[in-house]
Amino acid sequence: MERYSRQEAFFGIGAEGQQKLLASRVCVIGLGALGSASANLLARAGIGFLRIIDRDYVELSNLQRQMLYREQDAREQTPKAAAAAELLGQINSEITIEPVIADVNSGNITGLIEDVDLVIDATDNVEIRLLINEACHALGKPWIYGGALASYGMTMNVLPGGDAPCYHCMFDEQVPDGETCATAGVLGTLTSIVASIQCTEAIKILTGSPDVRRTLLAFDLWNNEFDALEVTKNPDCPVCGRGEYQYYGKVSGSQSASLCGRDAVQIVPAQAAAVDFDEIAARWESCGKVTRKRFTVDLDTGAYGIKLFADGRAIVSGTSEEAKAKAVYAEYVGL
Repeated sequence: MERYSRQEAFFGIGAEGQQKLLASRVCVIGLGALGSASANLLARAGIGFLRIIDRDYVELSNLQRQMLYREQDAREQTPKAAAAAELLGQINSEITIEPVIADVNSGNITGLIEDVDLVIDATDNVEIRLLINEACHALGKPWIYGGALASYGMTMNVLPGGDAPCYHCMFDEQVPDGETCATAGVLGTLTSIVASIQCTEAIKILTGSPDVRRTLLAFDLWNNEFDALEVTKNPDCPVCGRGEYQYYGKVSGSQSASLCGRDAVQIVPAQAAAVDFDEIAARWESCGKVTRKRFTVDLDTGAYGIKLFADGRAIVSGTSEEAKAKAVYAEYVGL
């Protein structure tokens, strides 16, 4: 236990708390700036089981703030979950790390979080957060929201049961729109701070600390502003008030989503299927440049690019129009 000696020496954890952490299971959804920082901190803290999930691959622009990736990962376009798992395994070989290269959606979220004790939100999409909120409410799982944009960060613990508010209680019936990291930018220092707060709260929750924060923490690092805001439970909230779900359990057909700040669209087929990379590569030979990689097979037609994953999911580049991307996918892969 020398690895965790400094953590055990802290009065809020101790030897008993460390054993609780080693017995804990945590799922980190999203391995961008917040997720890579969170996974790094949780692995070093000795969380016994870490399921780390991301749908995307490493790009050079990620390296400014996403701490688990190297230039080689960007050159090889390694899936983030695979690259993160490889490095985390070298940081702490005594815990179990399960990488999942997948899109989190209403069709698979139950299987991804039902066997964990806590979920860390490290996504960049409000709709996915609303799905996480509904799924965790249905399954009685605590989760920790985190967001970062420009120099502004927010985080809140969403705890099951009682009078605790859920994520949806922060809004009226409308989901907020706003800028993205691609348009407003983001400080790498900010994402590390948000993730550090999320992980500290995770450790409190997992060890049974009475000091778990009950407020929404919001801060602007550039302007030196910090606020702890009270969020009250809305008795008429469709999720925690009425138990009505807009996203959870609503699976229908293929799904598509434009990727933030990129001329690309992700396509998720209605049903995951094991892709025969050899068969696809042979079929694509007359369509453009085909590249076989460890986790994907890629096609460059000149006008569009397709990065096809083993479960049938693909990222279509060269367009931000979902309808066009679906048409490209149907033409070259088949829906």
